[in-house]
Amino acid sequence: MADPDWALALFRRSVLKQRKLAEIVSLLGPTAGLRCLDLGSDNGVVSLLLRRRGGDWASADMTEESVASIRELVGTDVHRIEGERLPFADAAFDRVVVVDMLEHVADDRAFVDELARVVKPGGLLVVNTPHLKDTALRRLRHRLGLTDERHGHVRPGYTLSALRALLEPRFALDAHRTYSRFFTETVDTAIQLGLSRTGKKGSAKGMVVTGADLSRHRTLFRAYSVAYPAIWAVSKLDLLVPLTSGYMLIASASRRRS
Repeated sequence: MADPDWALALFRRSVLKQRKLAEIVSLLGPTAGLRCLDLGSDNGVVSLLLRRRGGDWASADMTEESVASIRELVGTDVHRIEGERLPFADAAFDRVVVVDMLEHVADDRAFVDELARVVKPGGLLVVNTPHLKDTALRRLRHRLGLTDERHGHVRPGYTLSALRALLEPRFALDAHRTYSRFFTETVDTAIQLGLSRTGKKGSAKGMVVTGADLSRHRTLFRAYSVAYPAIWAVSKLDLLVPLTSGYMLIASASRRRS
């Protein structure tokens, strides 16, 4: 295992990642003593922080780059997913967290069937995915080249009704909410645009920032760190639009027993 300092430093300067983890944890509940799985956790920092909360965790992702980065941070029990098939036994997990992955899977119905197979009856599934809504900001992102294809998305996201229909009848939706409103999404747009200017190529999982990327672009990261207090302040302006829906959708669902 490598020193996780680089990943934690990057995490502490990402408003969206911090909020994402907080939302996941709030729906996931205690994990000590449970067998758990996280899917799609990007460069591995979410995997690392979830494991630190307790429980026996496995991790998996879709690309060699992501798997290598996760393995670098957490060590063992990290797997590569091929297609929709999950490399785990039936009813293997008490908790499964799907982090920004459902929108990358070609056959999402087959993938949900696999999730139902590996989650124990009565077990919990937490899904985090883009919230599908047509806005001027989303259209601007596409004009700037930050398209769904560049991010490796095979679909732009889900409405709540679409996600509910996808999960049923294998899962019963327990709780849901949206987050990351206009100002946070604007900040993320600027960050993604900056990343695209570094020459970083997208993949089936979008642009994954690894330790090697951080080493190559130390000056850029230092500049970003200096700007972070202003970025954080802009994101807090989301409090001015509390009644609008966010650009990210998160939901928890229980595996039906029959």
